Amino acid sequence: MKCPYIKSLIILLAIVTIAACKKDDGDNPTTDPKAENRKALGTSAEDILSEDIYTKLTVEIVYSGGFRPTDATIVGLQNFLNQRVNKPEGISINETFIDAPAGAPFTIEEIRAIEEEHRTIYTVDNSIAIYIFFANGSNAGDTSTTVTLGSAYRNTSIVVYEKTIRDLANNSANIDLTELELSTLTHEFGHIFGLVNIQSDDIHTSHEDTAHLKHCMVEDCLMYFESTNGLLLVELLENRRPVPGFDPLCIADLQAKGGK
Repeated sequence: MKCPYIKSLIILLAIVTIAACKKDDGDNPTTDPKAENRKALGTSAEDILSEDIYTKLTVEIVYSGGFRPTDATIVGLQNFLNQRVNKPEGISINETFIDAPAGAPFTIEEIRAIEEEHRTIYTVDNSIAIYIFFANGSNAGDTSTTVTLGSAYRNTSIVVYEKTIRDLANNSANIDLTELELSTLTHEFGHIFGLVNIQSDDIHTSHEDTAHLKHCMVEDCLMYFESTNGLLLVELLENRRPVPGFDPLCIADLQAKGGK
């Protein structure tokens, strides 16, 4: 006589074996190891700001000849991140030099393609990675009245239109190149951090500018919409007015996501 308990045990062992095989499929070579860095803007804000999952941040800056940001900009970026991001194992900035990409002025689709070809550092283990390309060309959507200085276009990806920034700085004796670079960088990092209400998860949604979505309605704030227009930012700097930092509401939103 066959024991029903033995039959049940065999079935149970078979289920466990199948489950174990499925778990092992996590090592499937078809899984894209870069997928963590190809998500929608703002989705990694808490991962970047807090120490809950990732205890280290690595920033890769990519540029071609003549378009490297100034040393002072790199130092300023490091200071900015240390001020806002909780990473007990540290924040490092790596540099990658590439041949100048062809095709400028660039569409955002071309910017994505450049990243996919040249990015070398991705999120892995306890380290989350951010990529910044200092472009050797301008944005394809620029006009005679508005120019784009930078754009955050993925959860860990930023482009700074360095050629445009240098052209603006070279045309005005009152414009400091480092200040223009840093203003652009920190604004775009604000979007990487999820400001303003990019994923509808800010605690102070009332300060989102309804006329200029994803920006702050507070004029004395880095995330105010006018800071995205390069010509208006240049006018601000030419008048010797300092570029504002995050206002208290934006800072509260960052802190709610684990930042400082």
